[in-house]
Amino acid sequence: MSQTFSSADDFLRYLDDLNFFHMDLSLERMTRVLRALHLERPPYPVIQVVGTNGKGSTATFLASLLQAHGLRTGLYTSPHFVSPAERIQIDGQWTNIEEWLEPAARALDVCRDLTYFELLTVVAAAVFASRKVDCAVLEAGLGARYDATTALACDGVVYAPIALDHTRILGPDLASIAREKAHAIRSAAPVVSAPQFPQALHCLQERARAHAAPFLLASPCPEDVRLGLRGSHQRLNAGTALQAFRVLAPQLGITAQAACIARGLASAFLPGRLQLVEAHDTGLPWPCLLDGAHNPHGMQSLTRALESREVPMPRAVVYSCLSDKNWRTALGMLTESLPDIPFHIPLLPGERAEVPETIARRLEGLGITHAVPHATLQEAFAPLAQKDAALPATGSAADRPVLVTGSLYLLAEFFALWPRCLHP
Repeated sequence: MSQTFSSADDFLRYLDDLNFFHMDLSLERMTRVLRALHLERPPYPVIQVVGTNGKGSTATFLASLLQAHGLRTGLYTSPHFVSPAERIQIDGQWTNIEEWLEPAARALDVCRDLTYFELLTVVAAAVFASRKVDCAVLEAGLGARYDATTALACDGVVYAPIALDHTRILGPDLASIAREKAHAIRSAAPVVSAPQFPQALHCLQERARAHAAPFLLASPCPEDVRLGLRGSHQRLNAGTALQAFRVLAPQLGITAQAACIARGLASAFLPGRLQLVEAHDTGLPWPCLLDGAHNPHGMQSLTRALESREVPMPRAVVYSCLSDKNWRTALGMLTESLPDIPFHIPLLPGERAEVPETIARRLEGLGITHAVPHATLQEAFAPLAQKDAALPATGSAADRPVLVTGSLYLLAEFFALWPRCLHP
């Protein structure tokens, strides 16, 4: 019987019934479906962005640069915060899930066993084709060897920094992880990479040589270039995207223009990356600073931004994390930058959530005297929603925000309460 979906809600229910975290390490299903839908080689250039930290930002900067030069640009990213519609964008706008129903049904008619990420990757490729994009930027999900985005032919591969993460799946050390991610290099298409640790760089360069693929290292954008995303680490992400754009522009039939480059870099927007949310957007008495730092590499970027005063020092922290992340090291880094700041720790939904009381005990061991567990995010914000809430002794400027960090799932809870903050 052929698969049909009667509405967007019907399709979303189907997605919800799939195991979001289920992985079946093979590209056979993707190859079969893409071939049946004539999408193995899409009718538009594809640029794949791979890495551990910064790949979402790098993909966003690259898509913004392409759009600023007049190209109709598809952008596929993950994960989403509130709605899967966030994952599939054209020219910075979410696509309508109603557009997804027909290609999703066709894909499932070919293979009923597609995983959550595989199905959405096929849908993205099909929607971009039907909307006649000029190019598409696809952010890889996990690794690259068996990542669904690797099943599509691509015209360029871009690497954000590679670091330790998902070690249970990708391998126990940096070289193992880099070897997995190096499999995105599968043709002579050019490769652009952010600077990498030596063992990761060696893996990428070796793979590029084996495929006769040009390999270029990027450098950060200069300090005087205005970026749409905060933090000094974004200069590297923007510089990587800009290098990739310059390499690929001739293939795309466009000429880089200084004014368009400036506009593209300045207008890039990605929620949850050192995002400063004003008080009027939430109704809270204070601004909020949102950052999804969930591992030591990401926390390094956040703490650097705090210590250099690129973002305001917070008055309090709302922190939660997943138990299978290296959160103890990351949390220690954060407390070193924020002594004597109160922490509020809500329980995240799901089996992977770390117990708030466990986090509170760790904070107490790190010398934080005010670490309070809470049952929900709303409960954690309750004491912070009072205008006369106690402030840390280090200052009381009115614009000092509440920092919300530790997990993208925590930010998802925040955006569910205040969805307008998902937009520029």
